[in-house]
Amino acid sequence: NNGYYSKDFSSFNYQVGAKQYLYKGGETVNTIKYNEHLLDANQAILDKTKLETILNVKKFFYTLLLSNQYAEVNKSILKNTKSHLEYLDARYEKGLASESEILQVKSSLESVKQAYENSLNQGESSQALLNNYLYLDKDVEIIPEGELSYTEEEIVFDQGLLYALGKRPEIKQYDAQEKAAESYIGVAKSENRPLIYASWDYYARDRAALGTARNWGDNNIIGITFSWPVFDGWATKSKIEQAVVDLKETRILKEKAASDIALDFKNAYIGLKNAIVKIDAIEADLKVYNDNLKSVREKFKQGIVSSLGLDDAVLKHSIARFNIESAVYDYMIAKSSLDKAMGGGQ
Repeated sequence: NNGYYSKDFSSFNYQVGAKQYLYKGGETVNTIKYNEHLLDANQAILDKTKLETILNVKKFFYTLLLSNQYAEVNKSILKNTKSHLEYLDARYEKGLASESEILQVKSSLESVKQAYENSLNQGESSQALLNNYLYLDKDVEIIPEGELSYTEEEIVFDQGLLYALGKRPEIKQYDAQEKAAESYIGVAKSENRPLIYASWDYYARDRAALGTARNWGDNNIIGITFSWPVFDGWATKSKIEQAVVDLKETRILKEKAASDIALDFKNAYIGLKNAIVKIDAIEADLKVYNDNLKSVREKFKQGIVSSLGLDDAVLKHSIARFNIESAVYDYMIAKSSLDKAMGGGQ
């Protein structure tokens, strides 16, 4: 247009539009449901992680508590063995003990020293694991307080299993994932359904040229659009088939989760029963050591038993007490595992 029109002109165009979908083949509704079910599934996964964290923290706390007691018992054994060695050395100097007896005690002393060192290392390992689960610095020292004790509880197997299957977050997780997969099938099917939307568009144009008056023009367009896809290269069909496969896979995983929960509950239940039987058996032995310690103390007062003999009786009683605590530890670990297997306990 060079030479025909003046270059000194301006043109302005304005456009405003709005669109409201009236029907999208169920895509919006199913997408909302899909996201809601995914949120429920993620919440169930979070609950599962909480249960596992609680169980692990309990395990390592109880292990640290028992490790410290185990180290104390080994320390007492070490002290008692050294006392026996000193006693034999004194007898050897007087010709009342043989060299082979001293060698045997020295060998036992080395074994006890090794057991004591191992118990200390076990305590440090338990400390490090507990710090890790509590997200504490490795240099932080945790001093556990309390004692290992238990209250025997009777749990009916069938009722406990039903409770676990209804309470465990894994079941809730796969229930939510199954519903999400069903909703996603609806989302996939919507791509092959009609689409309806209402629209409004407003256009305005202003042109001012040199030597002419400003000229305005505007118009409105209101309408309803209806569209239906005819052929998409089988893309929608493939998405639906994939969504159906995902749904079937989720149902299979849900059945497997139920089987795993039943097995987990059964193992924890059996572990709890075995721990109770073990405690009962050791408590019977403890009564014997209690009676023996009482008898030795009376004899010590009468001068019949030496201080070393009294130390031996006290040590045997301490070992028996530790065995009880070890059995109670097994019970508490089994009970914590059963609580986790039941989705947090009743």
